[in-house]
Amino acid sequence: MTQLSTTAQDRSNDELDRLAQLAEDVIRRARAAGASQAEVAASIDTGLNVNVRLGEVETVEHTRDRGFGLTVYFGQRKGSASTADLNADSIQATLEQACAIARFTEEDPASGLADASRMATAFPDLDLWHPWRIETDQAIALGKQIEDAGRAHAGITNSDGASVQMGESLAVYANSHGFLGRERGTRHSLSVALIAGDDDGMQRDYWYDSVRSANDFMDARALGDKAAQRTLARMGARQLSTRQCPVLFTPEVARGLIGHLIGAVSGGALYRRASFLLDHAGKQVMPSWMNIVERPFLMRGQGSGAFDAEGVATRDSALIENGVLARYVLGSYSARKLGLASTGNAGGIHNMIVEPGQDDFAAMLKRMGTGLVVTEVMGQGVSTVTGDYSRGAAGFWVENGEILYPVEEITIAANLRDMYANIVAVGADVDHRSHLLTGSILLEQMTIAGE
Repeated sequence: MTQLSTTAQDRSNDELDRLAQLAEDVIRRARAAGASQAEVAASIDTGLNVNVRLGEVETVEHTRDRGFGLTVYFGQRKGSASTADLNADSIQATLEQACAIARFTEEDPASGLADASRMATAFPDLDLWHPWRIETDQAIALGKQIEDAGRAHAGITNSDGASVQMGESLAVYANSHGFLGRERGTRHSLSVALIAGDDDGMQRDYWYDSVRSANDFMDARALGDKAAQRTLARMGARQLSTRQCPVLFTPEVARGLIGHLIGAVSGGALYRRASFLLDHAGKQVMPSWMNIVERPFLMRGQGSGAFDAEGVATRDSALIENGVLARYVLGSYSARKLGLASTGNAGGIHNMIVEPGQDDFAAMLKRMGTGLVVTEVMGQGVSTVTGDYSRGAAGFWVENGEILYPVEEITIAANLRDMYANIVAVGADVDHRSHLLTGSILLEQMTIAGE
């Protein structure tokens, strides 16, 4: 695999300087045009995406995208405009459009910049910048290597292709408080999807890896092997009869459960009164042994950052503490609507970590005994308003801690309120490919609808 290098050709800091100067200049011009407050977000994203299938190149895509967004406030009237063109005429037109919009909008008592006292003042190096100097032909060769490894397994009959992606992102946020924050980060990924088939049917599965530094990728052949093993393991899948039983979510599926929790305690759902966890701050929502903590300063973390989308300083902060909902997830607008303070989560969360237990996946199977392992969920049957959860699922049936056979075409159902309260254990098998970090999660019981 081609290793990364940071060389003299890395001009990212020069690009950030240019974005910063542009942002500060536009803010000065917005103030001169009568805006009482203004904020700018500017970015440059570059990347390479190569897809190969059955040993042949399908697509090669080089990207270089620019973005510039301006928000102005005339008192508590707000106007926003954006452009993908950073030349002077486009920037001036964007400024004029934002000001025109603000002059005609209604006042909103909750609008405005985040409080000046909350702006970040420390900007530690979180080791997020690792350019991957891979040439197109090298990326193609790497994609073929991954796919070949998977296709070499007996029983793999086809492929949906392998993908190699390299990405670099430069971003600046500035506002009229005098705040200027710069961020640069890289995200690279490898993936492959394979198909197995026989007279009884076909199955498809995949695997991927996502990293900040290409040096941290799992071995390319091992990735292809894992995708093949996952695909072959699904052969001969059956339905289950309708029943109630324990359910074990694998880590990549379990993080969806945590995502639903975050959605339910986020400001937008709360001030619209569209959450089953409305008014639950300070109340028990999970078992007393559970803790979920936000850690924005993880080195090479997928969601690491010193400030949020409004410049508010991030900080380590518990979301669930001994099973109790310690706080909500708020930016300044939703916080004002609720009469609360921003939690530094405008634009999202920064590395939410479910405190892992001691058991690896095999031990989690033993702990469950007999029940369903869920490796895939489908459909949109989750309501943040009521907490109702009903989704199509696939996975494996387990008895006495051992996987017996694959399962498909079933539905799993419960209410999120009960699901969170009845978590039995969290595994040590943490999936690090996301900003939501959790191991497998074992639930006491769900309803399985099948044959």
